[in-house]
Amino acid sequence: MTPTELRSSLSLSLIFAMRMLGLFLVLPVFALEAARLPGGDDLALVGLAMGIYGLTQGLLQIPFGMASDRFGRKRVIVFGLLVFALGSFMAMTATTLAALTLGRAVQGAGAISAAVTALLADQTRDEVRTKAMTLLGVSIGFVFALSLIVAPVLNTYIGLPGLFALTAVMALLGIAVVLKITPAEPAQLEARQKGRLALVLGNAQLMRLNLGVFVLHAVQLAMWVAIPAMLVQAGLAKDDHWQVYLPTVVASFFVLRSTLYPLERRGYLRAVFLGSVGLIGLVEVGLLWASDQAPSLSALTWLLFAFFCGFNILESCQPSMASRVAPQHARGTALGVFNTLQSMGFFVGGALGGWLVRTHGPAAVFAACTALMALWLAAAWPMRAPARHGQGSANPSPASGSAAR
Repeated sequence: MTPTELRSSLSLSLIFAMRMLGLFLVLPVFALEAARLPGGDDLALVGLAMGIYGLTQGLLQIPFGMASDRFGRKRVIVFGLLVFALGSFMAMTATTLAALTLGRAVQGAGAISAAVTALLADQTRDEVRTKAMTLLGVSIGFVFALSLIVAPVLNTYIGLPGLFALTAVMALLGIAVVLKITPAEPAQLEARQKGRLALVLGNAQLMRLNLGVFVLHAVQLAMWVAIPAMLVQAGLAKDDHWQVYLPTVVASFFVLRSTLYPLERRGYLRAVFLGSVGLIGLVEVGLLWASDQAPSLSALTWLLFAFFCGFNILESCQPSMASRVAPQHARGTALGVFNTLQSMGFFVGGALGGWLVRTHGPAAVFAACTALMALWLAAAWPMRAPARHGQGSANPSPASGSAAR
């Protein structure tokens, strides 16, 4: 990477990390703490308070992405972080579950993911964009693992209101980063056109990627409804689950670095992409098999390691591929649609996984996840890896074979 590309990648990853750390910190303690508020005796409403963030996030990704095409990435990012901070302060001062739910909804309304990834795509060349997008994914994985360890400790000292206050402060620090550290937007992109949603929705290559990101995150959330209970069944106390999560996540990052980047440079991006989809499908088959018997801790650990290997590769290359396929003037719109489907995947996966576990048991969850991965693999098979172009260009040439087919 050039110094400007590295600076952009690190600063935008830091913005993502600070924002996601604030979100992840409340998750391990949210349900227990929210139950103490007036109205918290209704578990369905507690679940709504936790999940409504993803719903408002998903609904507003496209408008924020389109706004970034028209008004500029940095303005939209700053505005979104201000909205996120406002929601955090509302949640911090909430005295009822209804007020807490409203605060979470406002948090989700700061939907900056599309604008951040579009700005990163604007500021990096195609040949290093996957690596840049990986830094975003690594930042999310790192803060998720960190939150599992530190959230219970912080909750003991500052409680849920203190965690929301910390979330708001990190959002405001993110504004300082984007204004003072993140490089200026490329000059050729200052005069923007309004993103064309119809153009994005009519691009078959983009829609395959959108289907993929929906399935990936629906499967992730659905399987995690059942995984914790299986780890407990295998003999690992719930307070010790991080002993499996943290090593498998960290080890998978080393696999990511040693496989995705060199194979992409050699022209094997499509093979790596499809192989990762197939790998997660095989993991779901393995979990389906394990759910019908007493699972061993070692088997679950290896299955989770394989899942994170495939998941991190797909998390890294999918947004990079979407940014390269999307028309330049509608890149924010395209990534808005992409991130909307990602958020909807979280929402649907959590709801579907909970319903299947309650009504049919964990085996039904993994059977459904296997079917979804098979559907994705079939839909993704005709894809071609986007051709590489210079910085700021995302329109594949007809001869590249990367047009939608």
